[in-house]
Amino acid sequence: MSYLRIAGAQVNLVVGDIDGNLKIILEAMERAEEAEADVLLLPELAITGYPPEDLLLRRSFIDQNMEALHQIAQASEMTAVVVGFADRVDGDRHKDDSVERGLANAAAIVGDGAIRGIYHKVLLPNYGVFDEARYFAPGRVAEKLWGFGDVVAGVSVCEDIWAADGPPALQAEAGAQILLNINGSPYHVGKGADRSSLLAAEALRSEVPVAYVNMVGGQDELVFDGDSMIFGSDGELIYRAAQFEEEHFVVDVPIADGDHDAGLVTVSEGRTRSDAPSPSPETSERLDEDAEIYAALVTGLRDYVHKNGFRDVVVALSGGIDSALTAAIAVDALGPDAVWGITMPTRFSSEGSVNHSFDLAHNLGFRIDEISIEGVFGEFAEALGPVFEGTEFGVAEENLQARIRGVIVMAISNKYGGMVVTTGNKSEVAVGYATLYGDMAGGYAPLKDVFKTVVYRLAEWRNRDGEVIPWATIRKPPSAELRPDQKDTDSLPEYDMLDAILRRYIEMDEAPDVIVAEGFDPELVARIARMVDRSEYKRRQSAPGVRITQKAFGKDRRLPITNRFED
Repeated sequence: MSYLRIAGAQVNLVVGDIDGNLKIILEAMERAEEAEADVLLLPELAITGYPPEDLLLRRSFIDQNMEALHQIAQASEMTAVVVGFADRVDGDRHKDDSVERGLANAAAIVGDGAIRGIYHKVLLPNYGVFDEARYFAPGRVAEKLWGFGDVVAGVSVCEDIWAADGPPALQAEAGAQILLNINGSPYHVGKGADRSSLLAAEALRSEVPVAYVNMVGGQDELVFDGDSMIFGSDGELIYRAAQFEEEHFVVDVPIADGDHDAGLVTVSEGRTRSDAPSPSPETSERLDEDAEIYAALVTGLRDYVHKNGFRDVVVALSGGIDSALTAAIAVDALGPDAVWGITMPTRFSSEGSVNHSFDLAHNLGFRIDEISIEGVFGEFAEALGPVFEGTEFGVAEENLQARIRGVIVMAISNKYGGMVVTTGNKSEVAVGYATLYGDMAGGYAPLKDVFKTVVYRLAEWRNRDGEVIPWATIRKPPSAELRPDQKDTDSLPEYDMLDAILRRYIEMDEAPDVIVAEGFDPELVARIARMVDRSEYKRRQSAPGVRITQKAFGKDRRLPITNRFED
């Protein structure tokens, strides 16, 4: 029995910031060298950031990424490094390729000042948020092996390990004594457990350890949760890194003796150690579901704000649960000094809605200002009087209030530079219960993929150690307060019922007749399905937001706006 000392860099990278990413990578290499690691694992496409999307179509982008790789290779010493980058592909391509793609999603294996080898990702995901077939050609040599001292390893990239008969399995059959897998694996609810089961099964099936390193941080709508793991050859967990936090770790992984294929590429001579293996660092426990979702929302908002050059945010506060939870997420992501709340009452606003907003601001410590829009609303109504004459107060007047509020928060944003954060949740976005150019106005939507029932759960979770979001806000019936005595249930079913239908129709892609067969009212199902379908044009104009499910609006769920299909 021998040991391979593996260093993992679970780091937060920025798409397109090749110089910044290079600095992070070089710092991780210094740490690994100081720890006398045999090999350092960095995330998938670490040099470019993930996913780089159409930046990959720019020659200069690929050139800079290649130059950074050469700098990494030159800086490498005894610790070998596995780092993700975008590689140019030369030579012939598959005969069935309809488009010539000259790039590969690659892992470079470097050491002792040079590039020792390159692995091209074989299995390219092209579902959900993944679009890799648009950019990359698949690799063809799956079972290539690499020598780190006396240890033989298989190197693969992300999706390669998700198939039972994928490249890692072939590498193990060819004699790999350990499987090294680098990742850019985005978060959704339940994915951590799926990954654990998958990696444990691969280790047990191949009878060799599996080391999995993932990136962390937010990139537009995607959030990467880290959760890097190492499993022993018996399928038992050796180490798990924290979720949603950067982490550098070093683990001595036991390696059984074995034979290997003649096609081995020697990367490094390895290190001679006389001491016993170091104890593994303390494994992080996986967060429970509500804590995990909340951490994802905080991470997504924080990185969207900071990576896009903002320092603070503006939040319109209605006294309701959505804006309250959004403000809490913003404070936890950015700090209270970076959050500015604005409450904008009219004649229809309850006293409690204003008071609850001030209570929230006091509890969280952020600035709040009250700007009454009653006068502005009255002037708009008067100006529109000749055009609206003879009609009753209705949706146009209701939405006018929301649009005035949108103008005010955007004006504050323009004046002081803070980004407006919208407060709508997935239930509202799904059925169009939101106002274009009103409460939908803003730069980012933290709750865009969070159903209303989950909003309530998260608010209660945030109050687990004491009242932060006023309990009165959580317990009162939800209302837009755009007309006298308005309640959300005037237009929508109770949220428990609505969300149950929406989950089936949106996230599970069930047809209305299938949902009805599960015991739901046919007329209600038909009405909700129509509302969802007819609101696509609104969603297409909405701000990006954190993805926490496998069927988020945007990259996951893509439907035409102009479309006459009826199910």
